[in-house]
Amino acid sequence: VSTQSTWECNIIEPWGEMSASERLSAVIGQLAPNATAAKDDKDDKNSLTIVDNRTGKKYDVPIVNNTINATKLAQIRAGAGGAPLMSYDPGYMNTCVCTSRITEIQGGKGILRYRGYPIEQLAEKSSFLEVSYLLIYGELPTKDQLKYFNTRVMRHTFVHEDLKRLMSSFRYDAHPMGMCISAISALGTLHPEANPALNGQDIYKDRKLRNKQIHRIVGTIPTIAAFAYRHRIGRHFVNPSGKNLTYCENFMYMLDRLSHVNYKPHPRLARALDILFILHADHELNCSTAAMRHLTSSGVDVYSALAGAAGALYGPRHGGANEAVLRMLVKIGSKENIPAFIQGVKEKRVRLMGFGHRVYKNYDPRARIIRTIAEEVFQILGKEPLIEVAVELEKIALSDPYFIERKLYPNVDFYSGLIYKAMGFPTDYFAVLFLIPRVVGWLAHWNEFLDDPENRIVRPFQVYLGSGIRDYVDVENRNNPNSPVIVSDISNESKRRNAASSETEFTQSSL
Repeated sequence: VSTQSTWECNIIEPWGEMSASERLSAVIGQLAPNATAAKDDKDDKNSLTIVDNRTGKKYDVPIVNNTINATKLAQIRAGAGGAPLMSYDPGYMNTCVCTSRITEIQGGKGILRYRGYPIEQLAEKSSFLEVSYLLIYGELPTKDQLKYFNTRVMRHTFVHEDLKRLMSSFRYDAHPMGMCISAISALGTLHPEANPALNGQDIYKDRKLRNKQIHRIVGTIPTIAAFAYRHRIGRHFVNPSGKNLTYCENFMYMLDRLSHVNYKPHPRLARALDILFILHADHELNCSTAAMRHLTSSGVDVYSALAGAAGALYGPRHGGANEAVLRMLVKIGSKENIPAFIQGVKEKRVRLMGFGHRVYKNYDPRARIIRTIAEEVFQILGKEPLIEVAVELEKIALSDPYFIERKLYPNVDFYSGLIYKAMGFPTDYFAVLFLIPRVVGWLAHWNEFLDDPENRIVRPFQVYLGSGIRDYVDVENRNNPNSPVIVSDISNESKRRNAASSETEFTQSSL
């Protein structure tokens, strides 16, 4: 060994303890030291250097996929024993909480793709069930796979009689979304074999059991939605047709069949609804999808997680956006009132609904497709009077520097509400029409999360700004100068009852 050169000694002595890649790197480092230096320079460029001005220390944090791992910030402390540094981001305005391969959005370019396929191609050439397969399983199905998936989904459109009785027990004026959320949650009680709390946390590792829940849920949700609609309008429930109808045709059959013997919905209207379902199937990590992943992280059953996600969708900031657009257009009333409305928007006296998006800083690609669908629907059912207001409002807004500078373009909600109104759906049912397709997106994320090696139970931290330590004070000695408002409303009925009870002493003999 003593006769060998220095670089040979450096390689041979630890050779047995090195992997093949490490050996290769060692040889390259000795033969071409500049190559190693170049690699180090590249690594330096893929990192973030942080200088803590409190201590003067410098930290290098790797950048991967244009993100930094927030846990790397924990090494930054204000001196020995100091608390680790954390990021503060209410509303997740600039936070990635997972990796996903389902939906890609390039908001600056107005691009939306499902598993790499442009939304424009899918809307033109595909069907909702085919897109559902794509989102959930990652690839477009073969002919045999699509036939099997379609058959399994459609066989699960029939629901348990107990679920029908539950839905028929709601008040006549129950909101359709409230009914659907309750029914989805109750659906889980009918399938205890699919509940990890009852049968172990690993049951979803069984692919067949997992797939059965997917088939059942995708098949059942339009039936639940149709029953909620029929209950709202005071008509008896209509079971799935059992005939050779498409997914959306079967849904419309359950909505509209009365005494018809061979009723079949208008195929072009069913196709329009099918495209709308494709456009609403998934949209990356929105509020309800984040809720779905959040709940899934606890190990809860898929039905409870779906009910929670549906609850998030019920919110007016999320699933109720197209309803808000319609109410705005009704309030505007006519084209002549648009200039005054626009001025009110600029003065922040009123809100412009259906424009702008948290992600898109360009024209929402779904909005372009929906506008075409609107024309198709209006040809069959007649033009919705508010469409003229909508078109003129869009024209003015897109030519006004105020909106152009703020990148406020029409989004998917701007025209979808008008289509639903033209098709005769009540305004409070719009969120349900959003729910049906979005269930597929939630299931795709549920399926992905279960297989993700990085999945953790979601447990964010908080910044505590409350009181410091305080000693307990007996109730007689308390004085709360900053007491919260604890008074609630009292109905006139309660006031009437309380007025009587204040004058009456109830005794056991008087009861």
